Amino acid sequence: MGATGCGKSRLSLHLASAFRSEIIDADKMQVYPGLNLTTNKITPAERRGVPHHLLGSFDPDNGEMTPSQFRSLGHAAILGVASRGNLPILVGGSNSFIHALLVERFDPEADVFGGLGSPASPELRYDCCFLWVYVSLPVLEEYLSKRVDESLDTGTFEELARYYDQGRTETGLRKAIGVPEFDRYFNKYPPPRGVDLDDAWRREEGRERDDDPVREGAYKEAVRETKENARKLAKRQIGKILQLSGCRWELRKLDATEAFRLAIGAEQEGGGGGGGWRDVWEGQVVGPSVNTVMRFLREM
Repeated sequence: MGATGCGKSRLSLHLASAFRSEIIDADKMQVYPGLNLTTNKITPAERRGVPHHLLGSFDPDNGEMTPSQFRSLGHAAILGVASRGNLPILVGGSNSFIHALLVERFDPEADVFGGLGSPASPELRYDCCFLWVYVSLPVLEEYLSKRVDESLDTGTFEELARYYDQGRTETGLRKAIGVPEFDRYFNKYPPPRGVDLDDAWRREEGRERDDDPVREGAYKEAVRETKENARKLAKRQIGKILQLSGCRWELRKLDATEAFRLAIGAEQEGGGGGGGWRDVWEGQVVGPSVNTVMRFLREM
């Protein structure tokens, strides 16, 4: 568990290398196919052969996936993974989905995170080992800002333009951070219709923005709103995790702040993957996580 951008997918693959596991996606944007860059889906190559379930599997034309639907689909996935003698690893930032799947008594009408206090159902229907990847908000917000810039520079802008050009109207993916913010930009400056948005179009788009300060301002505003909404999402997610912790969910908090701080610093210095962040990540996040899971499995 953890806020957007905190390294949950990275940690899940470290765990999958230590235990015979299969991964179940619990991100409410990543359950839909499409917008892979915008929603930060882990790529097939990055999965290292580890089976992933519910990732890009829900048809957005069927409407928005509800917590009740996720409870049913997630339970089926867990049973399937367990039947093969593997460890189910649930990974995601959508705490409403996680809550719906794991609690013994689930009330689809209850707004468990909307009011004051904690969710009403602390009893769980599975034996669970919770790992909370935590990054302090100032560091996480700086990282999220850089991630938005890098993502837009490496294909997300074109992906959003194609999505806009297709005129998609399904409710689920349209809530993904980046879609509504850039819809307003493309409403004013629509991409060429019915063509593949390649590098030549991107270069032309960049030149037109450079030559038109109003257009450049609209683009920068879309970027600013995307970053701001990513920061707001992270804060909401951390708040929900604290609520779950308050209802007696035993969360093992793993502080990845220093690893992220080093990674950001190395990037600013042009050091790429340097700065020792990987060693810190291994020592402060991966190692304690593996030990926690090993203890959990021994005590079951």
